[in-house]
Amino acid sequence: MLLSQEFFLRDADVVARDLLGCTLIRDLDGNALKGKIVETEAYFGAGDPASRAYGGRIKKINRWMWEEGGISFVYMVHNNYLFNLITGRKGESSGVLVRAIEPLEGVEKMKENRSKIKKRCDMTNGPGKLTKAMAITKDHNGLKVYNESSIIRIEGGKRDEKMESSRRIGVSMDLERDLRFFLKNNPFVSRKGGVQNVKR
Repeated sequence: MLLSQEFFLRDADVVARDLLGCTLIRDLDGNALKGKIVETEAYFGAGDPASRAYGGRIKKINRWMWEEGGISFVYMVHNNYLFNLITGRKGESSGVLVRAIEPLEGVEKMKENRSKIKKRCDMTNGPGKLTKAMAITKDHNGLKVYNESSIIRIEGGKRDEKMESSRRIGVSMDLERDLRFFLKNNPFVSRKGGVQNVKR
């Protein structure tokens, strides 16, 4: 069953935790590519220096951050597209970065999209890797992932593995709390443990 829009109308950290174990679905060329979400990060509004909303609204670049929860937001960093889900009420400008998934269905198609990858666990164990595997680009901004007709959707799931948390990865200025969440011992998590090089 697809997650409802109400699922996303909550605080980003709550949504980030509850997305673990859910399924990301991408319709592509007649195939349904599916992956279990195993790692996420929460980002807040203008007061969060690591957020895309920091510094205010910039037309066409981060405007999706101000939409209502349940909308997709894709942007590029270091030549990699990153897939995010907007959270909270309209205007709150918070969201969740999906950092890693475990492939479930459509694996052969994902392999085609990641043809140079030798290890299966390296196919989607990072935010730029999963978007390449699922062919997610900036063209997929503004999708309602709770809508059955959307080509990218989020389906509810059961989290059997223990959840752990850490500070966010790759940010130069972080908030003083753990906002990265991941499934312990899952081989598709981008980094094991929570040690990071973070400036405070």
